[in-house]
Amino acid sequence: MSSSDLSSLYTRFVSGLIFPLHERLKHHDTVAVRRQLEESQWWSRERLEQLQLKRLRSLLQHAGQHVPYYRDLFARIGFDPATVNSVADLQRLPFLGKPEIRAHTEALKADNAQGLARFNTGGSSGEPLIFFIGNQRVSHDVAAKWRATRWWGVDIGDPEIVVWGSPIELTAQDRVRAIRDKLLRTELLPAFEMSAAKLDGFVARIRERRPKMLFGYPSALSHIAQHAEKRGIRMDDLGIKVAFCTSEKLYDHQREAIERVFGCLVANGYGSRDAGFIAHQCPSGGMHLTAEDIIVEIVDGEGRVLPSGQAGEIVVTHLATGDFPFIRYRTGDVAVMDTAQCACGRGLPMLKEIQGRATDFVVARDGTVMHGLALIYILRDLPQVAGFKIVQETLDHTRVQVVPGTGFGADTTLRIERGLAARLGEGVRVEVEQVVEIAPEKSGKYRYVVSKVDA
Repeated sequence: MSSSDLSSLYTRFVSGLIFPLHERLKHHDTVAVRRQLEESQWWSRERLEQLQLKRLRSLLQHAGQHVPYYRDLFARIGFDPATVNSVADLQRLPFLGKPEIRAHTEALKADNAQGLARFNTGGSSGEPLIFFIGNQRVSHDVAAKWRATRWWGVDIGDPEIVVWGSPIELTAQDRVRAIRDKLLRTELLPAFEMSAAKLDGFVARIRERRPKMLFGYPSALSHIAQHAEKRGIRMDDLGIKVAFCTSEKLYDHQREAIERVFGCLVANGYGSRDAGFIAHQCPSGGMHLTAEDIIVEIVDGEGRVLPSGQAGEIVVTHLATGDFPFIRYRTGDVAVMDTAQCACGRGLPMLKEIQGRATDFVVARDGTVMHGLALIYILRDLPQVAGFKIVQETLDHTRVQVVPGTGFGADTTLRIERGLAARLGEGVRVEVEQVVEIAPEKSGKYRYVVSKVDA
């Protein structure tokens, strides 16, 4: 038996036994959900909408009975979940934004919730947000990602390199996780620092590992690709089949660089820890919504739902979030719905264009290129910070606009200055400026890291 055959056999062993056992031990229904999703993806739009309506009614009824925030809201506005006869009836409810979640975190927990896990995110404008996710939500998000992975001819258990920067991943490298990652054949490369030495190491490790798939920020993957090209190192002879890009806007030049250098296809993904696994690209090019789990509305500045073809803010209702409901959740991202039917034949609706969620690199004083998240994570977990924006003016000067929250004071300012200086280098002047609000760009988008230094 060839090494390729042995590798394929091991992948089937992992995806068919090891990973399902892993999910079962964590009390997740991931396998059953994925099987359901692989069937329902071929349903008609009409049948999918019927499923959405059924699950929406169930979610709203549960929220009205078990979630204090929604029980009070429904009573206050006279909303009865039993009267919901179409997905459009969602428009009778107000939006859920980050301010509401921050103000009512405990009241958003269902009184019968079990196994809630705490999460946090910086959000599109840098506003720290703490929220909770239950086992059902995790099962559905993992299953949706798994389904999308299999669209590209790869599976859990195939060798994978993950280029990522979240502290949730980077600080969880304990013995159990190390064993799990080894069994699943996945390896994490930290995306925070992109110095020449780090990039040389990334390129060497990818060549040594010969993964079947890459996963990470498009900016980081394209940066690695361009570095390999500058070094004259081939990366298109490794057998990489696909690079999954997520967490940022995927630009055409990034896609082209990744495909050219790694000799693989690029699959764009869109989602977040708070909003869920929203959409993923199929090999035919369609950016398919996870319609079985997520209802997406596109709204204008006045909160009115827009027809397909018009750009507006993405508002998400996640149907698997009964333990901590996300109902009409404002993502802050901008997109356009697509009316076309994908050539792949799936009935899942599609996004035509996603215009949000770009994150810049920043450059340390010694020339080290770092992902903007290296600075974002310093601020986003400070409860005294209600909002922020980081502007790297020069290698020697970085400004931080801060919307002060409860408890903000000189000690908070000092923590910000020291934290950023530790990343950017000794001698860098970090200027903290208190502001009433973070102003959007002229386009109306928010950017929480802007670097004026060429990376």
